[in-house]
Amino acid sequence: MPDETKKRDPEPAAGADPAAGETSEAEVTDVATLEARIADLTDRLLRSHAEMDNMRKRTERDKEDMAKYAITKFARDVLSVGDNLQRAIAAVPAGAAEEDPALKALVDGVTLTEREFLNVLDRNGVKRLDPVGEPFNPHQHQAMTEVEDRDVAAGTVVQVYQPGYVLEDRVLRPAMVVIAKGGAKPGRRENGSPEPAASEGTNGSR
Repeated sequence: MPDETKKRDPEPAAGADPAAGETSEAEVTDVATLEARIADLTDRLLRSHAEMDNMRKRTERDKEDMAKYAITKFARDVLSVGDNLQRAIAAVPAGAAEEDPALKALVDGVTLTEREFLNVLDRNGVKRLDPVGEPFNPHQHQAMTEVEDRDVAAGTVVQVYQPGYVLEDRVLRPAMVVIAKGGAKPGRRENGSPEPAASEGTNGSR
């Protein structure tokens, strides 16, 4: 008989997957997708943690501020009491109380009341601003007018019309003040050059 044996293609090895190459590529794509999703979720988680931490800090800060400044409205309302006590003391002519025992007792009583009033405010974080002799501070003082006074540096507070008050680091009411003009500016000569030591004089005109 003629040899009918025909050449055949080699049989694939047992267990081999003809689509192994394609499957490998798909797996790589799936892994990359999963890694991208993991990175995205991790980023979102970190952002959420950061936002929660910031929110917690803001809440704590708000609670502290609320406790610190809770008496702001009340403190503003009672400032006029201190003003009236101060006016009552200032209304007594100099030396008059020494000549009248009854008037002296009254002045002493009002003075003690004002002192205790300020002590109560101080214990609650409220302090009076009476800045005579201090440099003008626009954050705490309100300038009512300027006066010529060459004995002090320009910008020095020389008179207080009405004292101011601060609660902790917040201004409840600025001090109404009169400031000096005409003297040398602190730390500088009148010609504008730096002043290393004390002012050299006020011979220049403004």
